[in-house]
Amino acid sequence: MNNKTNNNSVLFDLADGAVRPLGFEVLEVTQQREGRDLIVLVRIDRLDEQPVTMDDLTAASRAAEAEFDRVDPIEEEYRLEFESPGGKRPLLRARHFERMIGLKAKVRSLPGRGEHNFTAPIKAVEGDTVTFEHGGEDLSVNVADIQASLAEFPDRHR
Repeated sequence: MNNKTNNNSVLFDLADGAVRPLGFEVLEVTQQREGRDLIVLVRIDRLDEQPVTMDDLTAASRAAEAEFDRVDPIEEEYRLEFESPGGKRPLLRARHFERMIGLKAKVRSLPGRGEHNFTAPIKAVEGDTVTFEHGGEDLSVNVADIQASLAEFPDRHR
């Protein structure tokens, strides 16, 4: 049986399992091509919510590389790269939204979970519900129903 995959959720779980003991969480894993080369890009954040440093990226990369080498999850050759969330960070959990209250987020509904597609400031977070100031009114949505990322760069680390 061939255990090789290009499934991002499998790669996400593999990378997250390798870096979480070091105090990091994987925010997303994407695959992209540069010419004929496959690049697996892993975006991480620190669990203590401090800024991600170059040393952090190096430590996370080494841990994940060792696990990827052990499991060998991808059929073809690839390059594993790590980066910090940056200004357009994905907002995946309620606590990510809480850190960014007052900033604009780009939001769209996940398939079958509504028809939201907007950019608006994050106004409040209660439990798993995020409230945005949209069109002069409050619009509340569940974190599980949307895909979101920052739409503006914070003026300071949050």
